Amino acid sequence: MSVQVEDLGKNMVKLTIEVPVEAVDSAMKSAYNQQKGKISIPGFRKGKVPQAMIEKMYGPEVFYEEAANIMLQLHYPAAVDECGVDIVSQPSIDIVQLEKGKPFIFTAEVAKKPEVTLGKYNGVTVTRIDTSVSDEEIDTEIKTQLENNARTVTVTDRAVVDGDTVKIDFDGSVDGVAFEGGKGEDYDLVIGSHSFIDTFEEQLIGKNIGDDVDVNVTFPEEYHAPELAGKPALFKVKVKAISAKEVPELNDEFVQDVSEADTVAEYREEVKKTLTDRKVKAAKGTQEDEAIQKIIDKSKMDIPEAMIDAQVERMINEFAQRIAMQGLSMEQYMQFTGATKEKLAEQVRPDAVKNIQSRLVLEQIVKEENIEVSDDELEKEIEQMAANYGMEAEQVKSYLGEAEMKSMKDDIAVNKAVEFIMANVKERAKAKSKTENADAE
Repeated sequence: MSVQVEDLGKNMVKLTIEVPVEAVDSAMKSAYNQQKGKISIPGFRKGKVPQAMIEKMYGPEVFYEEAANIMLQLHYPAAVDECGVDIVSQPSIDIVQLEKGKPFIFTAEVAKKPEVTLGKYNGVTVTRIDTSVSDEEIDTEIKTQLENNARTVTVTDRAVVDGDTVKIDFDGSVDGVAFEGGKGEDYDLVIGSHSFIDTFEEQLIGKNIGDDVDVNVTFPEEYHAPELAGKPALFKVKVKAISAKEVPELNDEFVQDVSEADTVAEYREEVKKTLTDRKVKAAKGTQEDEAIQKIIDKSKMDIPEAMIDAQVERMINEFAQRIAMQGLSMEQYMQFTGATKEKLAEQVRPDAVKNIQSRLVLEQIVKEENIEVSDDELEKEIEQMAANYGMEAEQVKSYLGEAEMKSMKDDIAVNKAVEFIMANVKERAKAKSKTENADAE
């Protein structure tokens, strides 16, 4: 196999890969073995027709598509390793030559990892963030915890009020015609959640169990179902049950049930510490983002569009995996929200660019500062991963290949680069006046 690399500019390259005739013959044979069971020729049992006979009757082209797939899967990764280019996108493949008895030639246009010229990264200044916790914030958090520990009680002696959960049957129509998804039974609706369109929920306030209610609403102009967008609708609603939250009283008994504290006063201190830790962690993340963004702004890199497209695709796939864990497919999500893959791509694109920029500058800092990852540091990361999954470290290692281990080391190195940046930020920020800080930026 031979590989030629052509620079297309803007960090795009074209690989021209030539696969020898012997590999073509082997791929054709593999394609024949995969397809022979589907081919029938009079005089031969199914699956027993010789390859030469099939090629004589139908032409060798009958195996070209499968043979090409076999060779691409086998030889493209090998070509990537051989060319020495750090490729950061999926290839755009073009088959140049595929003919029996001749070499297989194909091209792959790909993005290569851009070079980064770093700006100032040692001593970057960031905004100081107040991490103190007020009494009002403690009160708000305690109120949230009280509500989280509220029990649900059935209501029979009053009408619906804001915040109640009502069990309803509903049947919707537009111009007297029922529409898909407009009917439901025993649906639990939280009044004030705004999970139903327009003023649907508000029109149930003041109604009693057993009431039949005509709810008139108008679908939004940009509703995901075009046939309903902007149209008035009537829902026939039956109020079947009402329930409400009963919030517990804040006392020593409550705090002993939900915390390690014995008294309300101790509980307030416990909540204060939790909120302080939360604020410190959030402030750390905010300052890291600010510092990295300042480094990005002072650095130079030419990110190819194909690299951004690959990152966008990766982020959409990760989002699909997250919602799948909640029992929702991408098709269902798009139906419920009116989103499309194109809209999602447009939404995540700015974050995709920022993620790429951040990773590139941090990797360059790793190089500039000669940041290395020791075997002990890698071992600790594996042990932490094992603890997260409830496994033994050796068991985790057995699942990790060379590529995964390298990826882990790269991630650790990048995290160490962030630590390097922030260690210098803190030292420089404390030592400088406002005027000096402005000059440093």
